[in-house]
Amino acid sequence: MTGNGDREPAADGGARFVPDAAGASWTFEGDLTFANAGVVYEATRDVPLPATGVVDCRGVGAVDSAAIAVLLELQRRAAGERRSLVFTNLPASLRALGELYGVAEILVPA
Repeated sequence: MTGNGDREPAADGGARFVPDAAGASWTFEGDLTFANAGVVYEATRDVPLPATGVVDCRGVGAVDSAAIAVLLELQRRAAGERRSLVFTNLPASLRALGELYGVAEILVPA
């Protein structure tokens, strides 16, 4: 997180999960690919999961299978903390990858 406590450091390419000021939800900004997935995920480790469990993905740009890995790791973390986590506004490209890998129902439960 930065000194003001409301954002974690930017990852490669400026991609990041951004908590709102109250920590109620996160939004994602930028591309999420092999090039930055590790850095993006590491930046979330010391940030509390969103209180509402909502992660808005409308700001996601380019993706590859590493994006799926990051979202699944966040789901695992939430499960480990006995919390729910829901990804909203997934772009079509990310939904398609989720379907391809058979994890669409994990990313966006019915």
